[in-house]
Order: sequence, then structure tokens, then C-alpha cells
Amino acid sequence: MVSVEFRGVTKRFGPTVAVNDISLTIEKGELFFMLGPSGCGKTTALRMLAGFISPERGEILFDGHDVARTPPHRRNVGMVFQTYALFPHMTVEQNVAYGLKYRKVGAAERKTRVGEILERTRLGGLGTRYPSELSGGQQQRVALARALVIQPDVLLLDEPLSNLDTKLRVEVREEIRRIHNEFRITSLYVTHDQDEALSLADRMAIMRDGRIEQAGDPAGVYARPKNAFVAGFVGETNLMKAALSQSGGVTALDTPAGGVTIPQQVPGGAREVEISVRPESVRVCDPEYGAVRGRILAVSFFGSTAKLDIRLDSGFEIRALALGAGRRWKKDGAVGVTLEAGDVVVLE
Repeated sequence: MVSVEFRGVTKRFGPTVAVNDISLTIEKGELFFMLGPSGCGKTTALRMLAGFISPERGEILFDGHDVARTPPHRRNVGMVFQTYALFPHMTVEQNVAYGLKYRKVGAAERKTRVGEILERTRLGGLGTRYPSELSGGQQQRVALARALVIQPDVLLLDEPLSNLDTKLRVEVREEIRRIHNEFRITSLYVTHDQDEALSLADRMAIMRDGRIEQAGDPAGVYARPKNAFVAGFVGETNLMKAALSQSGGVTALDTPAGGVTIPQQVPGGAREVEISVRPESVRVCDPEYGAVRGRILAVSFFGSTAKLDIRLDSGFEIRALALGAGRRWKKDGAVGVTLEAGDVVVLE
């Protein structure tokens, strides 16, 4: 295992700045995610880490040693591609063994290592099949096995689940977590899928326009987004303006969903701010018990929970996530709404 560090890394393609002065550290054995929309720079960062392209400025460090100008074959990096990139004319065993053969590993050792990795990735018994004879999930596990068999210092995963249907995506997602827990290889995983990042990552960085907007553990980023972009990209949220005032260490907010006192200390005096409130932090009750009243516009039922779209009497529309709402709350019904004070976040 090695630690990985981007230190002031920038990459341009003509006039476009794809990665703009990013700095972050991936700890040894960590499964680190770069999450962001298309064109944010996450894949460019991964390709620089792999050695496929070089930064114009900055350092890429493996255990403190700069490898920014080291060619890919000398970095001992395993890569899992979005399209699997399996050789269709080779069997599973031959595909997995390809990297070992390239490294001139002897036939006996090659056979042993391929057999072991196929068992550990739950591909035992499939070694003589060809990629066309495998499901999408099995092909992705072959791609994982091929990357792992070389015993890489760093594992890179480039949106590896994007070609799978929803059910397979969940299954392979669980398999990636199991394999990472077993091998504990320092790993960088890039995706635009927030569910993958929230469910798998040890830590993650949210990127936009080549910059890192926020980095941290998934629970912390979700609960305390730095700005409106992060709040809206990682999960679902209600964004609203609020009048802020502070006195005696107490922060008070006057919001479209009622007044609330929050534990967060905010630098500066009284002013208008933007806040984020997750749907699960919007409490819905009978009209007489809420801070403000409203009427349900729509109910989206998900079994044990339901999303409620509510228009408050002020005209502001807010979304709530409620337990058992499909049984209790109905479209056009009157409701009361209160914000969970500890979950209201003042954004930068």
C-alpha cells in the first residue's frame, strides 16, 4: 500500500483548464472517491494518476516520491475501465493473466496467481469462458481480477458500474466494497453517481470546473455541505434564503418555513444567507402543530417512506421525507411544517 498526494496539480487542454490547482491526499488502504458532473475534471485527475497524461504544474506523489513524469508501466497501478476493456478472443484466464505475462512472470506462478484471484473475486469455474459468455457483472469482476492480480500499489476505477443495469450495479457495488475490504489497496474511484460515493467511499472529494469544492467522509459532506453546489449534488436538499441574526452566541434564522435557532456559529453580523435543509429534516405534522402551514402538492410513495412536495402558505415550495407518509398524508391535504434545527446548514 502507498499513500497518494496531488499537490498543486493543474492540467490544461488548449484554453480549457481541466484540473485547476488541486491538492488532496489519499491515505494508505483508503477507498477514495472523486465525485462530480461530466467535465468537472475527475477523469483527467485519474488519468494523470495512471500516467496516461502529465500535469502542466504540480506534483503527484506515491509515498512522498513524485511520479508525475514516470511512465505508466513503472507506476504499478491497476486500472478498471468503464467499458471493461476485455480482449474478446481471450478466455477469462487469459485476460486476467495478460498483465502478468507482460511483466514476464513465469508460467507456473502466473497460473497460481490467476487461479487464486479468480477464486477471491468469485469467478472460480469461469476461467475457460470468453467475455461474450459472461454477464455484465461477471465481465466487470474479470476486469477487477485483471487489475488486482498484478498486486498494484494503487487501484484506479473509472466509472466501473455505469454500463450495468440498476440491479447489477447494486450487486457489483457490494462486491467492490467486499474486495476492497479484503485487499485494502489504496484506491481512487471516479463517478458522477452520488449513491455509489455515499455507500462505498471512505472519503470523497466533490469536483466542479476543475476544482475541489469539498472533501471529507460521506456522512460529513452530506450533513454539512459547504455550498449550494455540494448540497444539491450530494443527495437532495431544499435551498432557501433566510434572514440571519446572532446575539449572545445564539444564531437565529427567519426562513420561509418558520423561525429556527441553530447551533452553527456564523461569522459576520445580521444579513441574508442561503441555507440547506435535507428533506428528511423537514418535519411534517398535523396543521395545528407545525411552525408554518401548507398544503401537499404531490406524494411519491416508496414503501416505508414517501416524499411530500408541499406549498407553504407563504407560497414557498418545500420537499419532505416522511415515514409511512403514503398511509397518512394525501394530496391536497393540509399539513404543518417544522425544520429540524440541528440539521439546518448555513452555506457559504
